[in-house]
Amino acid sequence: MTATALGVGLLAGCGSDKNDDKGAKGAKGDSAAPAAAGKFPVTVEHAFGTTKVDEAPKRVVTVGYTDDQAVLAFGVKPVGMTDQYPNPAGKSPDINTQWPWVKDKWGDTKPQVIMKNGDSGPNYEKIAALRPDLIIAVYSEIDKAAYEKLSKIAPTVGRTKTEKEPFSAPWQDNALHIAKALGQAGKGAKLVKGIDAKLAAAKKAHPQFGKETAVVLSWYKDSVAPFTSTDVRGRLTTGIGYKYQTKIDKVADGNFSTTLSPERIDLVDVDRIFVVNDKADQKSLKDFKLFANLKAVKKGNVSYLLDSEGPAVGAAMSQSTLLSLPYAIDELVKSVN
Repeated sequence: MTATALGVGLLAGCGSDKNDDKGAKGAKGDSAAPAAAGKFPVTVEHAFGTTKVDEAPKRVVTVGYTDDQAVLAFGVKPVGMTDQYPNPAGKSPDINTQWPWVKDKWGDTKPQVIMKNGDSGPNYEKIAALRPDLIIAVYSEIDKAAYEKLSKIAPTVGRTKTEKEPFSAPWQDNALHIAKALGQAGKGAKLVKGIDAKLAAAKKAHPQFGKETAVVLSWYKDSVAPFTSTDVRGRLTTGIGYKYQTKIDKVADGNFSTTLSPERIDLVDVDRIFVVNDKADQKSLKDFKLFANLKAVKKGNVSYLLDSEGPAVGAAMSQSTLLSLPYAIDELVKSVN
């Protein structure tokens, strides 16, 4: 099952279902972004082949759901991007450019939206009209056919060569992959090292985490929907020290998440539960008797993390980028203490 089949809510982190079909119309980003201050040419191997980037790109389009943030971390503002979170109707600027960890990076720039979470694929006409000189499609489920279409528009970098299933690569791999495409491999390694150190510090400061099994889940379409250990939310949880409920991986069968039937609610009956939802769905989950009867819930060992509302901790976790991770780590640890 693809991310699109699983639904917009799960990939975004599960906001209220009422927003699932609402998308964003991005303003045109016609002005070229500053060229990446990197070393070129570079050759990048990826899942669909090899791409050579001859010189610093000035007009980058990001197709992956969080690739815009990775590119922003290296000082490049994409002229086109994918909306990971549905933008409320009539809301401007786009919510995806207003998270606390990216707002200052975007400034007044309003990129064109070339795909919304849940679309069957990117809008190739919009991408071509933006005249990109580089397309990044790393945190993405595009297939070989889509890659070939994009490559006819501009040099395109697909997901990492070793990634077996879309959205399963470690965030470190994705960050370094995009850094290389932008000619900034050295800076990428430095940024990754800094976040790894922050994770290690959180783990060391809270040795009790290592004694517990945890799971991250959402309430999605009237079902409990846990994320796998290889999903970014699962990796962040183990990154701060928790053991993960890996039985979910088997049920998910290669997907980043799954929905549980009432008979399998036992899979999330673990020591610590992290819930990623906005208020309406959090209430629905709390009213679900099978969930309310779990031992962790009765003991109060549940962290309810708002997704796109308020501090948007869920969004930071669901993105798990060079820009969102420092914020996500701090807030995740804080939610337990």
